[in-house]
Formats: sequence, structure tokens, C-alpha cells
Amino acid sequence: MQPLISAARRTSGLSQSEVARRAGTSRPTLSSYEHGHRSPTLETLIRLLAANGQQLEAIPMLTFTEHHDSRGKPFFVPDHLPRLSLRDAFATVVLPTHVDWSASSAPRALADPQQRLLAYQVVLAEGGPDEISAYVDGALLIDAWPEIFLPKDIRRAWQPIIDRALV
Repeated sequence: MQPLISAARRTSGLSQSEVARRAGTSRPTLSSYEHGHRSPTLETLIRLLAANGQQLEAIPMLTFTEHHDSRGKPFFVPDHLPRLSLRDAFATVVLPTHVDWSASSAPRALADPQQRLLAYQVVLAEGGPDEISAYVDGALLIDAWPEIFLPKDIRRAWQPIIDRALV
């Protein structure tokens, strides 16, 4: 809980005193929440986030299913499309070597549509749940879907997820 509360305050740029005042609590109490010495109730957490101009949102967790292509190579498909923060969706990243072995250590600028397309191709074909969750944004994947080159087994397995997102 403490990383969420302190991250919210850092993002807002407000002092502990100002957040405490806006949330109707004391600065020492806020400090104890931020340092993990106490845990706020859900109502208090919502109030603290609101004091920082933020809100609590329930986001469905991704569940992945392992599939195998015609040669028996595993690949993974989530139950729904992942969403990334804007910062992560457009970051410059270095994909792990076990995923992007042909261009290991080459940075990929996800803000560049062509580089993002190539990164998504590699991650969907070679990555596991951690890599898909970290590098693939569902909305940007939908945008790239008509142009993305994937082996037919992978495309066929992902197509229902894409179709469901568009309904």
C-alpha cells in the first residue's frame, strides 16, 4: 500500500502536509501510511488518492494460456488485451535477449510505429506473459494488427482477443 500512496503524492507534487490537509488526516498518519507502519482503510485510501487528484481503479488481471504452434513451439495469449501507461507504451526499450535474440541490446523506440510493429512481432512470437505484459499495449496492437506479420498459428490464436476488443 505504501508505494501507491507515496507514488501518488510524488506524482501530484504535493507535500505531505498539503495531502494530509486535503484528505482530512494528520501529516504523521500520512507518513506512517507512506512508510508502511500503518495500513489505511479502503475509504481512507480513496480519500488520500483523491487529495492527490487521483482515483482507485480496478483493472482486470491478465491470465495467459499457453499454446503451441505446428512445430510444438510454445507461445502465450492473454484472456484480454493488456494496457500500458502512456509512458510505458511509448518508451524506448531493450527487449530481453531470450525474446529478441537477433537484435539483442538494440533499443526499440515504441513511440515510432515501425519500431513498435517490429517489437510487437518479436514479443508476440517469442515472449512470455511477462514480456507481453511489459511491452504490448492492446490499443496500439489493434492499430498495428492489419500490418503485423505473425506466424499463422499465433495470429489465429490472438484474433479472437482482437475481435472481442473491437465489439
